[in-house]
Formats: sequence, structure tokens, C-alpha cells
Amino acid sequence: MDKGLPLPQDCRDFLHSLRMRSKYALFLAFVVVVFVFIEKENKIISRVSDKLKQIPQALADANSTNPALLLAENASLLSLRELDSAFSQLQSRLRNLSLQLGLEPEAEAEGEEEEEKPPQPAVAGPRRHVLLMATTRTGSSFVGEFFNQQGNIFYLFEPLWHVERTVSFEPGGANAAGSALVYRDVLKQLFLCDLYVLEHFINPLPEDHLTQFMFRRSSSRSLCEDPVCTPLVKKVFEKYHCKNRRCGPLNVTLAAEACRRKEHMALKAVRIRQLEFLQPLAEDPRLDLRVIQLVRDPRAVLASRMVAFAGKYETWKKWLAEGQDQLREEEVQRLRGNCESIRLSAELGLRQPTWLQGRYMLVRYEDVARQPLQKAREMYRFAGIALTPQVEDWIQKNTQAAQDSSGIYSTQKNSSEQFEKWRFSMPFKLAQVVQAACGPAMRLFGYRLVQDAASLTNRSFSLLEERGAFWVT
Repeated sequence: MDKGLPLPQDCRDFLHSLRMRSKYALFLAFVVVVFVFIEKENKIISRVSDKLKQIPQALADANSTNPALLLAENASLLSLRELDSAFSQLQSRLRNLSLQLGLEPEAEAEGEEEEEKPPQPAVAGPRRHVLLMATTRTGSSFVGEFFNQQGNIFYLFEPLWHVERTVSFEPGGANAAGSALVYRDVLKQLFLCDLYVLEHFINPLPEDHLTQFMFRRSSSRSLCEDPVCTPLVKKVFEKYHCKNRRCGPLNVTLAAEACRRKEHMALKAVRIRQLEFLQPLAEDPRLDLRVIQLVRDPRAVLASRMVAFAGKYETWKKWLAEGQDQLREEEVQRLRGNCESIRLSAELGLRQPTWLQGRYMLVRYEDVARQPLQKAREMYRFAGIALTPQVEDWIQKNTQAAQDSSGIYSTQKNSSEQFEKWRFSMPFKLAQVVQAACGPAMRLFGYRLVQDAASLTNRSFSLLEERGAFWVT
């Protein structure tokens, strides 16, 4: 069969031109698609880059994360989802670091959409950890209220009571040192808001972190306010229940969370006697420790203890009643040992070793009783915490009571009148025993010794040497 006639030249030229235009059109369409894709990716990367640039450089360096390197490594990511995920991870890491450093997260730039975050407390300054260090019947419950009444302080009342009731230590020697170490380690965990450490010492043991046996829960506002105060559970008896409202058993988890939300932490302890054992806490970078050592005239302390803990002082009462010439030597030695441990701790604090500089304050109860508001301001200034009107109001109302409350742990009193009541009922020979055993401590703290019964009961004879707060800066 014969082949078809060849196409005319102009037809061939037209077909060739058509094929070439089709190729160019396809190529151009491909280029446009690629350009649009690249432009879209560039916009995505640019947006992430802008966000990364907003991150404080100091935090980025501290977290060993360079935003520029991160962008370079992820510039080839293929989706917005992956880029957003990478940015979210970085943001989360930086937020965690800022919380560890105690920094406030920076405000979002205007017009940007805020991400949903868990509520954080407004931190006005570094978190302080205040220890009110005292012995029994020195007015520590009263002074502790100065910190308990402040809304931004998580305050605990004698949490080491549980440790003392659970772990037995004989007085003196290695056992005394062992007890001090246990108290110190528990104290450190409490300052870090690890309240679970107490569960090992609460009897009976808490179940599911719930207990109705927390000692003096009623003396800690933080344990009796929302959300720690859970609904009351019927037929569950709580010995130390909250005063102004009834709550369910203490949820230790909720208490620990409340502790972390508060700006500062404070607690009082009468079971820590040796200041030197607190050095690891003062040097712990996680803590900003402030120690306020509260002292009181040993004669007043003994007079108060003989009333509050009458059963433990039967020997003293018998000695006074029967008119014996001498008191049992072991009783005098116990009194002398208590005074000496207080004196040695105070002398250490006043020497201002490097680890205690700016962290130690010595306060006499008598000065607080005479000028409660002024001394509260001094203690707060020492701690680096702003005193609120709420605390000032409490002090005004509770230091000018018409008559003292009858409770042995009462914090309501006419403080300017009651702090020397003991001197008008104490037998002179009892005062002599205290002065002989505690003379060095009394002289250090500025308590005058009396030479006769008339001086003891003479109102015009002051038992105090005028001294300001022993404030170490």
C-alpha cells in the first residue's frame, strides 16, 4: 500500500510549534506550583522564626538551646504540624526552666493569641524559706502567727512534732546528733514542699495521702483554706480540726500543691536546738533560708513550763513545797543543758560565719511583746518579704486584748502587760536556781540577774537591758 502524501511544510511547522508551547506551558505550570509551595513554606518558617526570636536570649543560653540552630535544622520540615510541635516543645522547656529559676513568664506580645497555661502565682521576688527557731514556752506560737496571717506565705506549725513522736532518741551524745540530722533532713524536704515526707511519721499512717491526724492543723491557715479544705466527711473525727470551718481529712497532695503555689514558706520548730546542723540548708541553692531565733528569759520559761507541763515538774514543785535545801542535780543539769544549747547557737549566729551572713536574726520575746508591730516589721524586712496590712491588723487586734485567753497555746494577749507577770509569783529561790544554771545565756541576751526577792517583784527594776533586734545583715 502506498504511503500517504507528506504534510505540507506549514502544517508541520504548526504542529511542532504546538508541541513546544505545550512543553513550555507544563514547565511554567510546574514552576508556578513550586514557587507557591516554596513561598508557603517560607511564610511558615518565617512565622516560627519570629516566635523563636521572642524567646529571652538568657533563657535560651541557659537551656543550651540556640533558636537559630533549631530553625536551621528544621527549615526543611514538610508540614506546619511538625514545626508547631517543635516550637511547642521548646516553649515548654523554657517555661519549665523559668519556673525553676523563679522568673515570671514574659507577657505575650500584643495581638498574639495567648496559649492556655496553668495558673501561676504572681511572684514579687525570690522565694524565701523562714525558720522560726525556738524552744517551748518562749512565745513562738504568738510570733509564728505573724507569718501565718500573711496570705502569700505557706506556714506550718510544729510539723516536727510527728518526728519526735515516732523516732526515739535518748538525750545527749550521738543520739542527740542523730535526732538533729533527722529533723534537719525532714525540714529540708518540707521547705521544698515535699509534704509526703511527713507521712512516714504520722501515726496511724495516712491512706491514699489522706490523714485526720495532722498535729495542730488548726494553727496553719494554709491547711484550712481552699482548695486544701475539702468537704467535711461525716463520722470522721479530726482531733486538730480547723477553727473557723470544718474540713475533710487533710489531703497531703493538695497541701503540697498549695505550698508550691504560695510565694514563700515558713514554719516554726521547737525541736531544732543546734544551729550548726542547718548549714547544708543555708548552702542549698534551692533554698533561700532565713533563721529567726526567738529567746525568752529562762526564769519566765521555767515558770510557764511548770504550769503548762505540770506533770513533768513534780520534782520541782515538791522541792519548793517541802523546803529542801537542794534540788536534784539531774534536774539542774537538764536546765543548764537547755540554756547552753540556746546560747551556743546564738553565739554562732552572732559570729556571722560565711554561710549564715544575712540569714540569721536573734529576737527576744520581751521586745516583741512590748513593740509587736515594730518587731514584726523588722522580722519581715530581715526575711525580705513585704508586710501586708492583713498582718498589721491581726497584730493590733490580738496584742491589745482586754484579758489574756486561758489556753496554754493562746495567741491572744495584752502583750505589753503580760510578759513579766511571772516575776510576781516566782519564789526567789527558784529564780536563783535558774540564774545559777543559765547565767551565761542570760548575760548574752541582756537579762538582768536579781540579788534579792525585793528586786524580783519591784516593777521599777527592769529585768531587761535595752537592746535592739540582733539583726545580722
